[in-house]
Amino acid sequence: MADAQATDTQTVSHDIHNILSSSERDFLIRNDGEQVKIESLKGKKVGLYFSASWCGPCKRFTPVLVEVYNEISSKGDFEVVFVSADKDDEAFKGYFSKMPWLAIPFSDSETRDGLDELFKVRGIPYLVILDENGKALSDSGVEIIREYGVEGYPFTEEKIKEMKEEEERAKREQSLKSILVNKSRDYVVSSDGKKIPVSELEGKTVGLYFSLRDAEFTPQLIKVYEKLKENRENFEIVSISLDDNEESFKESLGSVPWLALPFNDKSCQKLARYFELSTLPTLVIIGPDGKTLNYNVAEAVEEHGVEAFPFTPEKFAELAEIEKAKEAAQTLESVLVSGMEILSLGKMEASFDLFTYDDFYLLFQIPVSDLVGKTILLYFSAHWCPPCRAFLPKLTEAYHKIKAKNEPFEVIFISSDRDQASFDEFFSGMPWLALPFGDPRKASLSRKFKVYGIPMLVALGPTGRTVTKEARNLISVHGADAYPFAEEHLKNIEAKYEDMAKGWPEKVKHALHEHELVRTRRTIYNCDGCDEEGHMWSFYCEECDFDLHPKCALEEDKETKDDDAKEEKPSKEGWICDGDVCHRA
Repeated sequence: MADAQATDTQTVSHDIHNILSSSERDFLIRNDGEQVKIESLKGKKVGLYFSASWCGPCKRFTPVLVEVYNEISSKGDFEVVFVSADKDDEAFKGYFSKMPWLAIPFSDSETRDGLDELFKVRGIPYLVILDENGKALSDSGVEIIREYGVEGYPFTEEKIKEMKEEEERAKREQSLKSILVNKSRDYVVSSDGKKIPVSELEGKTVGLYFSLRDAEFTPQLIKVYEKLKENRENFEIVSISLDDNEESFKESLGSVPWLALPFNDKSCQKLARYFELSTLPTLVIIGPDGKTLNYNVAEAVEEHGVEAFPFTPEKFAELAEIEKAKEAAQTLESVLVSGMEILSLGKMEASFDLFTYDDFYLLFQIPVSDLVGKTILLYFSAHWCPPCRAFLPKLTEAYHKIKAKNEPFEVIFISSDRDQASFDEFFSGMPWLALPFGDPRKASLSRKFKVYGIPMLVALGPTGRTVTKEARNLISVHGADAYPFAEEHLKNIEAKYEDMAKGWPEKVKHALHEHELVRTRRTIYNCDGCDEEGHMWSFYCEECDFDLHPKCALEEDKETKDDDAKEEKPSKEGWICDGDVCHRA
């Protein structure tokens, strides 16, 4: 496989025929078996599409590329060539059958491997765009297609720069019409199918609601919307649906009282890019002047409901002051009491061979008032969550050590389990308290403490005020020593770790790694020497993400471990998929 002039794929021109052909083959194939001479690509821009049927991100991107290709290929000056990373011919054929472009035959693995090497392919989907002379216009074709679609054609640096400048200008001159109107449409649709001119929304505060069907946030947003309408507020919502199923879109629109962009409208994806959408659901607020007031008020609506309207900076400043006052006055009762004094199930001190769950429940209910004055950990967790199960032994060990010192301390399990049986099984291995399964306080506590992932551990001090929402990390690193989680105590712990490192060298050389290792603060890591978890201090190579425990890096007798470490470890083969890209392992 020849490179025409040099080895830098970004600055040289590649001979298309040479890089795509082999000594036995001067053609490419279509999915019906037709052979197409490579010479036919002469004078065309070519996209080399590295992809595979087993790659989830690839399967999501391919339909997007198909849509763009079908529109551009009619111009006659653009072609795509599929370079497969599939593992067998059957998988290749099944995946290729959905593609309207050309491909390197699956049997020619040498050419496919050579292209991988030539263009330094480290993750898929990957799209290299070559100009008419074989020079690489970009190796970021996937990102360009996702962001600009057909409008990015002909994918030159000048065109992309022009598009970015146009977007910046559009943001500076933004109006409701510039956001919601396009060349083929100047209206939005209502749930009964009526076309509502965008001009009727001008002068209103408008929420752009990006979501997928059955979003849990939607019912709450409906209540807020209806209350604002009842109050005659000048407010409207327009759904920007990201569903790709028309039936789902219709069902969703029929269940809400507001407006929407039509199904599959090209503006949907464009607006998702324009507002740099990073999470769902998102509620973008456009002010009466057509300018963006806030890029996402979903969380504020969850917490404050109609009180967050009209979503201005002044309103959020006012809400922040109210929230600060609430936190200052927070008590354990204000957090946990919800119309009743009974908190939760207790745990048996004695051992019983047999008991019913009902008996257990009735005998061991604990009033919230019994916990006042204690440091409390709210443990948001679930049986189905592997990280939760992995963390539970660490928390249990810390709990027993703290309780053994007769400290005023308790943990309360707040379950995200899906059924009573899962709750019972998980809770049966815990020595502390819990909110009953299905308790309505779970939802309000999750909102209050912004629980977006589990396990999460919130520490409340003896007065009931929040000490930290990061108690999980503190327990992971310090165990029982993290108690009582207060800032002053943690500073003392930090000082001990600083003292611990006195006398250690700043850098060391070790036979386990070719580069110099630097003494580095690392919260939690896995030692590449002994394969055990480490905390706080590591001798670390940032370039290779290589860690050694201080005990492994500094031990005097390294001979034995060094020899053992020189044994070849099995090479990792295959790929790892993460988000929008699959990487070579």
